[in-house]
Amino acid sequence: MKVLIACEESQEVCNAFRAKGHEAYSCDIQEPSGGHPEWHILGDALLPLRGGQIETMDDKGHYIDAWDLLIAHPPCTYLSNAGARHLRKGHQLQADRVMLGIQGRDLFMRFWWADIPKICVENPVPSKVFCLPPYTQAVQPYEYGHPYSKKTCLWLKALPPLFPTDIVEPVATWCPSGSYAHKHDERNKGMFTTDRAKNRAKTFPGIAKAMSEQWG
Repeated sequence: MKVLIACEESQEVCNAFRAKGHEAYSCDIQEPSGGHPEWHILGDALLPLRGGQIETMDDKGHYIDAWDLLIAHPPCTYLSNAGARHLRKGHQLQADRVMLGIQGRDLFMRFWWADIPKICVENPVPSKVFCLPPYTQAVQPYEYGHPYSKKTCLWLKALPPLFPTDIVEPVATWCPSGSYAHKHDERNKGMFTTDRAKNRAKTFPGIAKAMSEQWG
């Protein structure tokens, strides 16, 4: 299959599909931390959606007649339920924050409406304010071999829901929202209380492997 993983700099999902023999490419405005620039399209992740000629960071061109699968991880900062508390200060609606949320929703929906047969869009639980479509399922790292909780929603089109591969006992919240980051309960403090946005965006290897095995 030809697989595009949009808004992914970690290359966890890309690497998992490559390990299964698929022609997978990550795409992001950031350079990849996954160690394979030859599989990474540097730039706006909306541009490669139609296929055609693409260029990876090793300056090599590749022709994609059509993508078979899109897995998108659009930024969630202004869409998530955890961030909804920032929409108001007192009784005052923060217009700039609302506008950024609308822009985030537009990006999300452009991935969801892409002309690609199979689509997965991944995000945290969304704020109801921005009226995203209902998500198909929610997954947790502890269902795929990682002993942490981090509820992640998947919107699926022409794909079956993921099923757990290795259920373990969660010992901590992976990347809590600000309201939980300073609680005294060690389990609620999470693994990260700083740089949460960057760490929250990482895909767990167990979930990436499940995607490649079950959807590949």
